[in-house]
Amino acid sequence: MNGWKRIRVLMLDNQDSTMKRFNHGFLELVSVYWERRLMIIFFMGFASGLPLALTTTVLQWWLSDEGVSLAAIGLFALVGTPYSLKFFWAPFIDSVPIPILSNMLGRRRAWMIMIQIALMGSIIGLGMTKPEVNPMLTAVFAFAVAFFSASQDIVIDAYRIDILDEDEQGAGAAMTQTGYRVGAIASGAALILFDWGFNWSLIYGLMAGLVLVGFITALRAPIPRTDQIDKAPSGSAGIWIQRNIVAPFIEFFQRNQISTALVILAFIVLYKFGDAFLSVMAYPFYYQIGFTGSQVWMASATFGKIAIVVGAFAGGLVVKRYGILKSLLIGGLLQMFSNLMYAAQAAIGPYYPFLFLTIAIENISQGIGSSAFIAYLSMLCNTLYTGTQYALFTSLMNFARTWLVTPSGWAAEKLGWIGFFILSTVVAVPGLLLLLWMMKQLPMSIQTGRDRA
Repeated sequence: MNGWKRIRVLMLDNQDSTMKRFNHGFLELVSVYWERRLMIIFFMGFASGLPLALTTTVLQWWLSDEGVSLAAIGLFALVGTPYSLKFFWAPFIDSVPIPILSNMLGRRRAWMIMIQIALMGSIIGLGMTKPEVNPMLTAVFAFAVAFFSASQDIVIDAYRIDILDEDEQGAGAAMTQTGYRVGAIASGAALILFDWGFNWSLIYGLMAGLVLVGFITALRAPIPRTDQIDKAPSGSAGIWIQRNIVAPFIEFFQRNQISTALVILAFIVLYKFGDAFLSVMAYPFYYQIGFTGSQVWMASATFGKIAIVVGAFAGGLVVKRYGILKSLLIGGLLQMFSNLMYAAQAAIGPYYPFLFLTIAIENISQGIGSSAFIAYLSMLCNTLYTGTQYALFTSLMNFARTWLVTPSGWAAEKLGWIGFFILSTVVAVPGLLLLLWMMKQLPMSIQTGRDRA
């Protein structure tokens, strides 16, 4: 009898029948998180979350400390463009094996290993730049980190979807989010190191070393069944392009009417737009109103990530209990109204205890919404084209985070912080209106692609 089963037996002994039924149902609900494959997903989530913060929040703090304007920091969001365009090269990562290495490790794991080596090198290079002297070089290396990070996401997301059953996708989304946030906590520790006097070259070098967590996980992970599907180039180049690049996109539009497919894609772009619009200015906001790097790391990069993990696990349970579309509505409403906490923080000023409350409400809401959203995107994928289709969907999601948010710095300068955070709440409304329409017109049984493989 394993540890989890012993805990369950002890909790169920000597209870009345009603309480036993309740506890049995609850324990069965949460026991999925202890499955070995989900622990692998957790560490892969860590590998995904680590590099993103190094080109967003940590870089924003670095630029703020160098005196870069808010408008320019907003434009630096463009270095995340690879997250919005990764569907262009996703078919190659999804289908082309790496000679020798793929035979040894499997297609997915071989790509993870190769990408993580390149990612470590680009993170080290970013830390060696000097944005106050040559901001363009900093942008180039930040772009490289984003490119390899986005490429790693392609293979990790595909691996997660391939290795989990349909009823495990909500739990898988929660574990991904949990690992992702722990990775962000680790990279957010750069602010503490900076307060301690570490230079940015050493800080980014230490962060590059943490990529080894993902490297080791890739070596220990089981090979998915779908790795046995032959997707390697065969015949003419035209046949391969048709099968691996054209077919994944055609399949999605064939599954839905054109108008319906466009609504789904618009929803993907807009669902987390309010969050994205706020997040690009969050760290400059903390810096300007007077919080220190250590305070921000403790409140946002540590406590905040714990809060988002709580939200992610809660979101996984909400998805399992209420289904994906209802969970998206719950998470979307919470995400939208939680932005108003930042307006309250701007009115109050640098009152540290209130910052914890602001971040707790915002991050728990974000965790619930993200778990539901990841589960939704996962269920849209046909398992024959997991990597390519999921990359398309997440690219559209990241389009909002990368391109649509570029005026955020300008808006903050013109409206002030209170007006900016109210605006970030308003821009979340269109995505929720699309969701309400989809809940009436498009049940998940129509949208899902997993039973079509």
